[in-house]
Amino acid sequence: MKLATLKDGTRDGQLIAVSRDLRTGAIADAIVPTLQCALDDWAFYAPQLLDLYDALNQGRARNAFAFDPKSCMAPLPRAFQWADGSAYVNHVELVRRARGAEMPPEFWTDPLMYQGGSDDFLGPADDIVCASEAFGIDFEAEIATITSDVPMAATPDAALRQVRLLMLVNDVSLRNLIPAELAKGFGFFQSKPATAFSPVAVTPDELGGAWREGRVHRPMIVHWNGSKVGQPDCGTDMVFHFGQLIAHAAKTRNLRAGSIVGSGTISNKDAKRGYCCIAEKRCLETIEHGAPQTEFMKFGDSVKIEMFDEAGKSIFGAIDQAVVPLHG
Repeated sequence: MKLATLKDGTRDGQLIAVSRDLRTGAIADAIVPTLQCALDDWAFYAPQLLDLYDALNQGRARNAFAFDPKSCMAPLPRAFQWADGSAYVNHVELVRRARGAEMPPEFWTDPLMYQGGSDDFLGPADDIVCASEAFGIDFEAEIATITSDVPMAATPDAALRQVRLLMLVNDVSLRNLIPAELAKGFGFFQSKPATAFSPVAVTPDELGGAWREGRVHRPMIVHWNGSKVGQPDCGTDMVFHFGQLIAHAAKTRNLRAGSIVGSGTISNKDAKRGYCCIAEKRCLETIEHGAPQTEFMKFGDSVKIEMFDEAGKSIFGAIDQAVVPLHG
């Protein structure tokens, strides 16, 4: 099942079902108005939404319309929880090597995670607005899960069973603000502006065999200013699967329905697979040449993040954004 949220002038938008080929949509208001409402009682609403989805795919849905990703908000325009992990330890290791820091051994057994702002997400085609290029504007291509209720101290296996939907993510980072924030010892805040998500969220079964062992085994395709810069496989080198990440977030607290847990930047040990954030490219350059050569994003730059199935069809639709100045 594929679900999206249309812009309708409200904070939470209008829930729709989207056909498997991403060509048509159907309003779900006769079933449930918003995705958060659906997640709050998933067992009741999911079968009804699935009926609408099946009708849409079979050409039987009433009042079906052409689906336009540009009309979408994030599938969950605001959420009760946005916790982003760092499951691809290769990325963390490269960052530390580039600055000459040792890799703590516990990073291989205990995930890194930060709590991001969840009150103001970006839609897939919304601009990345920034006050200054000097902040070091970077994209980060990731995968995220949306959960139902996860009880405190849930095991990784139990946590994985609470995954209801998956999305693509652009976890925008302002790299030049990060060092001073981390030096304070309290973590990210100003350096993590609004996060963008794919046009549609999909149930795990939509991925078929690509969803296994709590991982998505498909390449993440990233274009920067129209040039492909990354195609790492999301299942390869993912040290912590989503069940482990969700259980980590729930170790000392309950997670409520609608919680979003992210994978962190996709990264493969094979550098030929490219990169999903500019920071990783700069780390590789620093390791090889002693200093970074690639600059961060400028006003007018664009980034496109997408994933395709084995037949070459888009699964989630594309995150396709431009960088623009505040008050520009």
